[in-house]
Amino acid sequence: MRECRPVTPSEFESRFKELLREHAEVIDNTRCLACERCERCSDSTFLKDCTNVSRSNYCSRCVDCIECSHTEDSKNCFGCMHCEKCNGCTQSAYLVRCTACSGCNYCFGCVGLMKKDFHILNEPYERQEWFRIVGELRKSMRG
Repeated sequence: MRECRPVTPSEFESRFKELLREHAEVIDNTRCLACERCERCSDSTFLKDCTNVSRSNYCSRCVDCIECSHTEDSKNCFGCMHCEKCNGCTQSAYLVRCTACSGCNYCFGCVGLMKKDFHILNEPYERQEWFRIVGELRKSMRG
């Protein structure tokens, strides 16, 4: 343990900048299995092209996600499964192009929803109607 002595503001700033620089240089993965082209990932399996992803499985092109599974092209998500192109979503599943949704399932293009299912652009739909409309949207958005 270090001797306890006061740290001046300039010492703090200098050391803090040095720690940030050192951290930026480390790109190794830790305790990962079968991860391809990933950086700074930990405790994960079968990731591809991910950065700073932890305790996740079968994700692709995700950044800063934790405890996600089968998620693609997403950022800052926590505990999400089968999500695509989401940002800042938590504890949700089957979201597409959603932002800041929490505890949601089967949402498409939604923002800021909590504990909602079968929504498109924050509007509720019956289950069968939701699948029909989302299928049409996906088809038209591909080509």
